[in-house]
Amino acid sequence: MDYFRSIPFQRQERRRSTWTALYLLVLLAALLVPGSKVCASAPDPTEQLKPFIEKVIAILQDEELREGARCTLCQRVIDVARERFDFQEMSKRVLGKHWKQISSEQQAEFEELFTRLLEHAYIGKIEEYAGQEIEYKKQRIRGERAEVQTLLIDSGKSIPVSYIMLLRKDQWMAYDVVVEGVSLVRNYKEQFDQIISADGYEYLVGEIEKKITAIEKETTGEE
Repeated sequence: MDYFRSIPFQRQERRRSTWTALYLLVLLAALLVPGSKVCASAPDPTEQLKPFIEKVIAILQDEELREGARCTLCQRVIDVARERFDFQEMSKRVLGKHWKQISSEQQAEFEELFTRLLEHAYIGKIEEYAGQEIEYKKQRIRGERAEVQTLLIDSGKSIPVSYIMLLRKDQWMAYDVVVEGVSLVRNYKEQFDQIISADGYEYLVGEIEKKITAIEKETTGEE
C-alpha cells in the first residue's frame, strides 16, 4: 500500500520537475535573444539625464556664447535638447486624440512648430540663468517609463522639477517636464484641445504662429 500511495507523489514531482525545466529553458532562451528586455537591465535614466543637463549648463556658462547673438545661444541649446527630448512624442501627447486625425505631413509640421514655440517660450529665457544648481533626487521606473525627480536650487529656494521619460531602445528620452507639480504637456494639451474643439486644427496652427511671431518681436524689440 505504501508503494501505491507514493506513485501520485512521484508523478507530481516529475510534473513539477518538467515545468521547472521548461521554465528554465524559456528563461535561457530569453536571455540569449538579441534585444530581449530580459537580457539586460534597463539603463539608468538619471545617469543618462545628468550629462545632458551638464551639457546645457556648460553652454549657458559660455561667456562667448552669452555675449554673442542670442539666437546662436538658443540654437545651441535646442540642438542639445534634441539629444534627450523626444519632441515628436511631446507633440503627439499635447494634441492627444487630435494627433491621429491629422496627416503625417501635418504631424511633422506641428512638431516643428511646437518645438519652435518651446524654444521661444522657455529656452528663450536662458539669459536668466545665473548659476542655479541642480540636485538629483529619486527616480521611478515602471517598464519603459521613468520619472527623474530633481530640485532646482535658486537663491535658497528649491523648485521641484521632474523629467518624465520613455525608453527608446537603450536611451531614456524625456517627453514631459513637471515644474512644481505643473505638467508642461498637460498644460498645453488642455489649451490646444479647447482651441481645436472650438475652432479647428488649422486655427490652432495659426494661433501658435502668431504667438511665436509676438515673442520674437518682444525679444528683438521690434514694433
